[in-house]
Amino acid sequence: MSFDRDLTEQQHVVAAMTHAMRQRGPDGWGIWTSPHAVLGHRRLSIIDLPGGTQPMSVDTPDGPVTLTYSGETYNFVALRDELRRRGHQFRTASDTEVVLRGYLEWGPAIAERMIGMCAIGIWDGRTERLVLIRDRLGTKPLHYFPTPDGVLFGSEPKAILAHPMTDAVVDTDGIRRLLLGFPTTDEGVWSGIKIMRPGTVVTVDRSGLREHTYWQLTAKPHTDDLDATIRTVREMVEDNVTHELVADVPRGVLLSGGLDSSVLTGMADRSLRPRGEVIRTFSVDFPNQAEDFEADTIRCSADGPYIRDVAEYVGTDHHHLVLDHRALSDLEVRREVVSAWDAPYGMGDMNSSLFLLFKALKEHVTVALSGEAGDEIFMGHFWHHADVVHEGGREDFPWFVAWPQLNTSSYMSEDLVALVDLPTFTRDRYRDALTEVPQLDGEDNRRRRQREVAYLGLTRFMRTLEDRLDRLAMRAGVETRVPFCDYRLVEYLYNVPWSMHTFDGHEKSLLRAAGRHLIPESVAARRKSGYPSTQDLLYVSALQRQVRDVLADKNSDALFMSDRAKLTEAAYRDPAKVDPAARLTFERVLDVAVWLDVYRPVLKLS
Repeated sequence: MSFDRDLTEQQHVVAAMTHAMRQRGPDGWGIWTSPHAVLGHRRLSIIDLPGGTQPMSVDTPDGPVTLTYSGETYNFVALRDELRRRGHQFRTASDTEVVLRGYLEWGPAIAERMIGMCAIGIWDGRTERLVLIRDRLGTKPLHYFPTPDGVLFGSEPKAILAHPMTDAVVDTDGIRRLLLGFPTTDEGVWSGIKIMRPGTVVTVDRSGLREHTYWQLTAKPHTDDLDATIRTVREMVEDNVTHELVADVPRGVLLSGGLDSSVLTGMADRSLRPRGEVIRTFSVDFPNQAEDFEADTIRCSADGPYIRDVAEYVGTDHHHLVLDHRALSDLEVRREVVSAWDAPYGMGDMNSSLFLLFKALKEHVTVALSGEAGDEIFMGHFWHHADVVHEGGREDFPWFVAWPQLNTSSYMSEDLVALVDLPTFTRDRYRDALTEVPQLDGEDNRRRRQREVAYLGLTRFMRTLEDRLDRLAMRAGVETRVPFCDYRLVEYLYNVPWSMHTFDGHEKSLLRAAGRHLIPESVAARRKSGYPSTQDLLYVSALQRQVRDVLADKNSDALFMSDRAKLTEAAYRDPAKVDPAARLTFERVLDVAVWLDVYRPVLKLS
């Protein structure tokens, strides 16, 4: 968008930006042009396949209003009924047109009426104003880049980087945020590219850019007793599942054998089986993982046996993907993952296995329900309950306190450690985050700390996981829907007393009680286990060989963050003696090598 230039001849530029995100929308694309705004769209068809083409425009007496929209509005039928009562007529059956006409009726306040996930750009030709909207929990990504006379925006940074006005620059703070693993407020890895905050509306007109927060988490008294709380949770999740199964394409459920995905599977089955449909479920595993599994502080049990229990108990049409070390360490798969995320986050096989699962899943379905965010919303992580986290005294995020093995600083170069001063940066971001935490007057220090831990998970840890899920799924042409990522459920559970979250002696007590009747007892009794990571030493050996190749290339810049001597020693170590920090460092070095090759970033470190 530009107020100082005529953009009618800029279609080729927006075409390049749109093409950069072709994997997000393999089913079609379109461009809409006007003198001061050009909108592009890539479509993954989900609802009203013939009628939901975008950008979608309505001509008014005062000028066109045009929309580009990613996501789903689950209450679109109710909104459409209300808009019809207000005199609106519809040409399509799509939720896209409902959002567009909702904007005509209510302006940017349409955001407050929508239930679902969205990233929206609207050019209002009546007032020459661009309106950007992001959903309350940030389930759909949205980025923007302010310019002297307007703004560039896109679902992913790669779209903005495709514009000739931008440079692929990463500064020292960008490296700090990369190492931190999640964005700080609205800043990410790429210099100048803003991450739109969840629950906000950004408007840009001739007077400048303004941001408005239309939703944020609040602290309220919880007045329901335990039985009423369980009933409310059950009703809310069931309602979300029912609405999120609405699609004009095949859909399924990601099943890990954990409590979250198992309950969703049971609820999806109850919704679809009366219609004669058998729910499809999809899982990922590794060779001999169940037989050779060794528990640690993140993963307490192998997924395979529990996946089988749920699939048999519910009676799903189950698809089980087993990935060996060759598939997980494939450099082309790594290239896909890094390109999906636009950054070298170094999560390795946890990323590649999820991406390959989506690739396999795409052969059967286009929409997949996921239990993502269940742990953050139902307080299910180890660090939610670890004494060392609640005792305080450490000015650091709870997951770093509870999982010190994730600290890779011992393998970083001394120069980089001194330059980024990550402990100070992390502490400052931690203090900033604590100033946001909604609290209730009169609550004791323990309850205040519980709210802090919950809030940090919901607004920091969860943002990275949501982004990861969306980016990897959309890269494979799959839309993920997350029934737990509903702002009403989040608000409700944030205010539930901690004792209710653990009333049965385990984590996620409320979800277990709400869905126990739908799942096998083995899963109901299972303790939280993190996303699976292969324990196959052949995979570690593959990483070591690839890192040795990087070390052998004297012209490679991929080691700019690493201590070469320590990395070399680890690369030749017995695979059985490679510690978690070394393995994470291998993953990051290999991600960085791909990132430098694909994006050619200019590193401005000072």
